[in-house]
Order: sequence, then structure tokens, then C-alpha cells
Amino acid sequence: MSKKTNTLLFIVGGTVFNILVTVLCFFLFLFVYSRFLFPHLPAGSAAWMIPVNFVMSIAASFLIYRQVVKLIMKKVDMEKYFDPVFTRSRPPRES
Repeated sequence: MSKKTNTLLFIVGGTVFNILVTVLCFFLFLFVYSRFLFPHLPAGSAAWMIPVNFVMSIAASFLIYRQVVKLIMKKVDMEKYFDPVFTRSRPPRES
């Protein structure tokens, strides 16, 4: 496979992985909230806890994704297998 194909597959795979981790974190946080915290909180707290769970799951998935990418970067020579996503369209100006 070419470097561009590898890059495209890495981006698509990373996006799917990030979405799955976000969904799993959301349901995990929702389970923890409903199992342990909900009986002890006042009525009406579920209305604001869903958005809080969503934001927490996005933050957790970002942290997990970042750690996984760091691990992959240690194991794999990225420049050998992947094409740069952003390149300069023109050479830099000289001063």
C-alpha cells in the first residue's frame, strides 16, 4: 500500500476508534452515575448529568486516544509508513 492509503486508513481507523471509546465512556459514566451517585443526589439532577457525562466522555476519549497514538508513535516509524497530512503549498519566504 502507498503512504497516502496508509494515512487515510490511519485517520479513518483513528476516528472510528475515538467514536467507539467516546460511546463506551459515555455508557460507563452513565452506569456509574445511575448505580452509585443517583440515589444520593437530589431530584432533577439527571437533567444536567447527561450533558456532563457527554462532556466527560469526550474528554476521556481524547486522553485515551492521545495515549494510544503516543504508544503507536513509539512502536512505528511514522515517516516511513505515513504521508504528511498538511504540507506547504509554496516554499517559505526568505527574509
